[in-house]
Amino acid sequence: MRTGLTEATIQKMHDYEASDLPEREKTALALADRLAFDHRGLDAALVARLRTAFTEEELVDLGMSIAFLLGWGRFIEAFGILPEGWQEGATPWNPVSGGPPTGQS
Repeated sequence: MRTGLTEATIQKMHDYEASDLPEREKTALALADRLAFDHRGLDAALVARLRTAFTEEELVDLGMSIAFLLGWGRFIEAFGILPEGWQEGATPWNPVSGGPPTGQS
């Protein structure tokens, strides 16, 4: 797994299919999009791409990770949970407390 996500890579993710990201990353992003926005619309073409790009174990790990993060986001939003030291309207890029969340630099 690659670390050090750059702003340039993040920008490519907005239109990942047309980007020069590796096919494996495009496929993972396609799965994330499908699970987030149309989970019942998982079609044979995407399944074939996934099975080409990932082993069964990797696909289960990827799917579980995506599902957890989507569910976690919904849970914390539903219950109005904010990280310690944050206030309503703060974002990870503009924390009200004046610094990055604990553990980030």
